[in-house]
Amino acid sequence: MDVFVRQGDTLWYYSTLFKVNTQLIIDSNPDSNPDKLAAGQRIRIPGFVSVLYTMRAGDSLWSIAQSRNLPLDTLFLVNLHINPVSLRPGQTLLVPLRITWRIVQLPENYDYETMMDHITRLQGIYPFLRMTSIGHTVLGREIPELLLGFGEKRIHYNASFHANEWITTAVVMAFLNDYLLALTNGTPIREIALFPLYEQALLSIVPMVNPDGVNLVLNGPPASEPWRSKTIELNNDSRDFSGWKANIRGVDLNDQFPARWELEKARNPAQPGPRDYAGERPLTEPEAIAMADLIIRRDYTRVLAFHTQGEVIYWGFENLEPPESAKYVRELGRVSGYEPVRTIESYAGYKDWFIQDWRRPGFTIELGRGVNPLPLSQFNEIYEEALGIFLAGIYL
Repeated sequence: MDVFVRQGDTLWYYSTLFKVNTQLIIDSNPDSNPDKLAAGQRIRIPGFVSVLYTMRAGDSLWSIAQSRNLPLDTLFLVNLHINPVSLRPGQTLLVPLRITWRIVQLPENYDYETMMDHITRLQGIYPFLRMTSIGHTVLGREIPELLLGFGEKRIHYNASFHANEWITTAVVMAFLNDYLLALTNGTPIREIALFPLYEQALLSIVPMVNPDGVNLVLNGPPASEPWRSKTIELNNDSRDFSGWKANIRGVDLNDQFPARWELEKARNPAQPGPRDYAGERPLTEPEAIAMADLIIRRDYTRVLAFHTQGEVIYWGFENLEPPESAKYVRELGRVSGYEPVRTIESYAGYKDWFIQDWRRPGFTIELGRGVNPLPLSQFNEIYEEALGIFLAGIYL
């Protein structure tokens, strides 16, 4: 929501007036000097939108503010030139509205377009949420990274490496929305205050690593050639893509990283297809390259990759994980009820490479139980199990 600076206004005053942390207002206005506000300057207040209100007989600014539990001055800030003595029925004005509900509502299928719409809407309400592009998919879709906070701990979450695990994107986006709500409304989640986490950590989220694959599973093959015919051919001439894990070229993105890749290559399919093909060499696919470049650029403290299914947390690789990983995974297991599993016969994954090359804690979290793709009817149960992991991933 936009307000317009008057002579003598400060961000601290806006913080007091709207009951929003001053730092969140500062971070929502990165191009403004908080110590040198200019009269008429636009300032964005996170956690609010302004809505049109039509005056009725007997209305006054005072009565409107009182009915909405707002300080009177909030109306003057969003209606810079309003004259309170000349108001009349039928006249419209803007009224601040605090957002107290989740924007991320779940349709039947959570595809790339739904996610991008939610990101746009969240950024409009919470402008301290930053978005960058880490690269593009085979079909040219932008892969967004979402950033919160500026703390020294650099925490990374990702979802939907595998196309038919798209429910992980919905779960991660819902957590992001709840985190934003808690920050702006000053409310805890599971008795944990969120603003200290915001101060301590930079949270990086790539909510959909494999947009082309997700849309293939949910919406069917692309309308244009050659990809329409190619994907059907790779899928054994079937138009049922529910078993598809790979990117649009039939390469499994979580088998693309240089962590004993040759072992994964040797035991998996030799040709592109719906799942498990590791490619001709590591890091051939633009989505995997983008994720690898992101690790190098951000220098993460730890990485949590969300997959489905099994209700387990994989936390080791070739005994290269640091000692603190055991402590962290015990807490992740405690808050979720998931079983920590140190190693399995699997290689070339994102967290594997992170552990191998950085010697820092990395985790693959397998959400829910059943057969992929897990249905949205499991969403609430999965979300409640994962919520503790999301929080602990930041505060540990």
